[in-house]
Amino acid sequence: MQIEPALRALSDASRLRVMRLVGQMELSVGEIAQVLGQSQPRVSQHVARLVDAGLVERRKEGNSVYLREAAPCPLGDAFARLLATAEREDPAFAEQSETDRNRLAAIRDTREKEADRYFARHADEWDTLREIHGPERASEEALLALLSDTPPGRLLDIGTGTGRIAELLAPHAEHIVALDKSLDMLRVARARLQALAPEKVELAQGDFTNLPFPAASFDTVLLHQVLHFAQDPALAIKEAARVTRPGGRIAVVDLARHELDELRTRHAHARLGFADDTMNKLLSKAGFDPAAPVEVPGRELTVKIWSATRAQHPAPQEREIA
Repeated sequence: MQIEPALRALSDASRLRVMRLVGQMELSVGEIAQVLGQSQPRVSQHVARLVDAGLVERRKEGNSVYLREAAPCPLGDAFARLLATAEREDPAFAEQSETDRNRLAAIRDTREKEADRYFARHADEWDTLREIHGPERASEEALLALLSDTPPGRLLDIGTGTGRIAELLAPHAEHIVALDKSLDMLRVARARLQALAPEKVELAQGDFTNLPFPAASFDTVLLHQVLHFAQDPALAIKEAARVTRPGGRIAVVDLARHELDELRTRHAHARLGFADDTMNKLLSKAGFDPAAPVEVPGRELTVKIWSATRAQHPAPQEREIA
């Protein structure tokens, strides 16, 4: 990143607003236009200036393009601090930024409600639908093999769905908390897991961006075919890290990067899988030490299992609730 193009790009008030927006979550040009109240062609011009200056990156997923802050660098960090200072010191900019955040919250709420409706409609057939995510049986066997070297201990199954994975891991874990945001899913999971003793498994409702547990509560945290539904995967991983004890493990079972854009519209996927480098960055930034991923190829889609160990002495900021 060079200083002169970056300063020129930030000389426009709308582009300052865009920088504050993409610093909070990935957004499409259309969503940015909705927040700014400007036409998409005009916003595209602003975005092009920011991309050319190295301040913003484009990320293509299927037929969609999302925008995010450029990879961290000292100059980029300095600009982020400058914008934060401007919001504190400039009342007009602060007011506009607050309005933008409220509009952004409405977009996030709409996305989440669409996903909630999808899960409510399909709770009873979720195991069948999940087969579209790749080779289910093979990925389950790979997960069991991965966790076999060390007992899972107290395990948190985030996004338990029908409870299928909790049931699979119950013989190996000391205690399992099966968590899901959807009450419909928990209804199905409760029926499936009712034969297990209460001291073995418990069900809980909660959002993976705001887990209802104290820090360092679990030895193992699992996100099985759920992270691609996250509007902010980094926040979900950070929250998972908060509740993982030092030395504990996380396992993320999800799709490798793909281009099946229909999964976004037909099955409420927010992300078209993950690349290894993206997942490793998410885990490392949250205070995990990533291991080599396990690959489970399928006919159309490949499943990856990314695992990592929580640092023994996490930095204080990593233990804060997002």
